[in-house]
Amino acid sequence: MNYVVTFLPWIVYAVLPSERWQWAALAGLVVAVGVIVRQRSAGFGPDALIIESGSAAFFAVLAAVAFADPGSAVHPYSAALSSGVLALIAGVSLVIGKPFTLGIAKQSTPREVWGRPLFVRTNTVITSVWTLAFAVTASVLALLAHADQGHSTTATAVQIAGFVVPMVFTKRYVATIQTRPAQPHGER
Repeated sequence: MNYVVTFLPWIVYAVLPSERWQWAALAGLVVAVGVIVRQRSAGFGPDALIIESGSAAFFAVLAAVAFADPGSAVHPYSAALSSGVLALIAGVSLVIGKPFTLGIAKQSTPREVWGRPLFVRTNTVITSVWTLAFAVTASVLALLAHADQGHSTTATAVQIAGFVVPMVFTKRYVATIQTRPAQPHGER
């Protein structure tokens, strides 16, 4: 599963200097649009680009706010907002029955597996974990920003953990599912 490409706009935004947040937001938007164009040209449909589309929308709005008012009160909370938006996107994907990880998983899974209940259920669990991780990350980052620690080493560690923990869970959970014996009716 290629989560690095999916989250590349967020990585770019996170590594660029905070004091130039308007340019970081613009870079996130450019990368998000580039990822969408690349994925669409590779044949992926809109259902496989849920996070990417949400990323483009978020960075478009954030860039507009940042360029309109570089000293905006939004700035210290932008990391918390980004994780909150990811939690919202992931949560909505669950509510509408299209877990965002389905699109990522389809990139490395044979088409005949896509409609199987176990495949969908596995991605529902994985997306739920990502949603929870994003929500917890957003909450902790908001608290750190409120305490004027939004650009601290602790905040950076929280952001990294917010991606690494669900990524490790995903890898291990998929490996566990794949090693289970076949279910009745050929379900795996």
